[in-house]
Amino acid sequence: MGSYTLLSRVLGFVRDLVVARLFGADAGTDAFFVALKIPNFMRRLFAEGAFSAVCVPILQEYREKRGHTELKDLIDHIVGTLGGYVLIITLLGVLAAPAIVLIFAPGFAAQPDHHALAAEMLRLTLPYLFFIVLTALAGGILNTYERFGVSAFTPVLLNVCIIACALFLAPALERPIMALAWGTFLGGFAQLVFQVPPLVHLGLLPRPRYNCRHPGVGRIVKLMGPGLLGVSVIQISLLLDTLLASFLVTGSISWLYYSDRLVEFPLGILGAALGTVVMPRLSRQHVEQSPESFTHTLDWALRWVLLLGLPAAVGLVALAGPIMATLFYSGEFAAGDVDMASRSLMAYALGLMAFMAIKVLVVGYLARLDAAAPVRIAIVALTVNLVLNLVLMVPFGHAGLALATSIAAFVNAALLLRGLLRDHVYRPPDGWRLLMLRGIGSSLLLGGILWGGTGEIGTWLGQSTGERSLRLAGWIVLGAFAYGVSFAALGGRPRHFYGRAPGPRDGI
Repeated sequence: MGSYTLLSRVLGFVRDLVVARLFGADAGTDAFFVALKIPNFMRRLFAEGAFSAVCVPILQEYREKRGHTELKDLIDHIVGTLGGYVLIITLLGVLAAPAIVLIFAPGFAAQPDHHALAAEMLRLTLPYLFFIVLTALAGGILNTYERFGVSAFTPVLLNVCIIACALFLAPALERPIMALAWGTFLGGFAQLVFQVPPLVHLGLLPRPRYNCRHPGVGRIVKLMGPGLLGVSVIQISLLLDTLLASFLVTGSISWLYYSDRLVEFPLGILGAALGTVVMPRLSRQHVEQSPESFTHTLDWALRWVLLLGLPAAVGLVALAGPIMATLFYSGEFAAGDVDMASRSLMAYALGLMAFMAIKVLVVGYLARLDAAAPVRIAIVALTVNLVLNLVLMVPFGHAGLALATSIAAFVNAALLLRGLLRDHVYRPPDGWRLLMLRGIGSSLLLGGILWGGTGEIGTWLGQSTGERSLRLAGWIVLGAFAYGVSFAALGGRPRHFYGRAPGPRDGI
């Protein structure tokens, strides 16, 4: 799961590099990122969020207790009923594209050209929503059988399509930026088709059937609303950032987009992968009424969040400027863009560990079909986020929006963890305090080395792309080596990542 997600993120960086260098950060890219944000928001909700989180426990229950025939019947009705509703919503959205753009980017009302271009592109990108919902369902089915590779690989196809359209279709169009919207449409279709053969192999290729009163469909619908809010608070927060950024200076949406993409690299590889992988296992352990195994699985995931998520966050903060300069600096993406995007990257990176923890902790609720508690917590977090957005965007602009999202993520994660501890769903083994000290100490050393050694951003901008790339790679390797050595010196061992029951020599 992590390997294919890594490939997808690398190609995502290539995609963003191509877009930044061909189109820069201007009115056209702002319009495209708004048009992409809406269906991409849905992708993160469904492919990495509530749809999978709600469907997998119910699919797992049907598989374990009712057999293949009833499972296949449920899948047929999910596709026929929910898929039909999504198709209708998509078609209505295409017709109402201008109004939808104003909902998600109200600042475009004062910029008619921005608004018209974003609406035109949204008519091409919005069908991606229909494709990705069905793709998410297919991925949920495969994940139920713990076949994670196919669903992890599908985002690669989206990146390939957008890159190809940017390079080869854009020069042939009157408005080259429209090629990115066509790439999104084609990428969604390719992702859906790619999942058909594995479903055929399992004998679970859907034959759509409509029945809104099917008991399994009814349970999913009942959980879907609360599940959407509980799982997807991070994505809603990022969407709020885009909405408010539309009122700021031109380029703000693009700067936030590139920052978000860089934070999504470790978040997707580790956070989303952990949430996806532990969901079917936690669901099965809940069905089997095995609380010790349940808490063991949660503990394993949270160890990875601490021991890899924290150094990743510190590294992104320390290397924000060099990373932006290396990846995006060009004639179109100027030095001022590098500086502005670096600020929001540092602000988002501060919340990276909380973003990862949320993806794991919410699964601890939804695997037990408890959607109410995450919703209550999500409402609190969103309220905090909105208040902080309004407070911080005035003095800090787009970076204030990113910082507000990070602070709200920590509030969300803390409340989720408190609930699991209070209900004795998660019982952390002894030694977490010492493990945290090891992780924090090693990460601080990593940050100090990178922050003090990389120098002023001006020296990076004066180098060629190749020189910047080699220099950045060297610092990343050195930072990773420093973290590993310091973690070992503080008593950390590889077994501390595993989350197994501690022994007398483990020291935790």
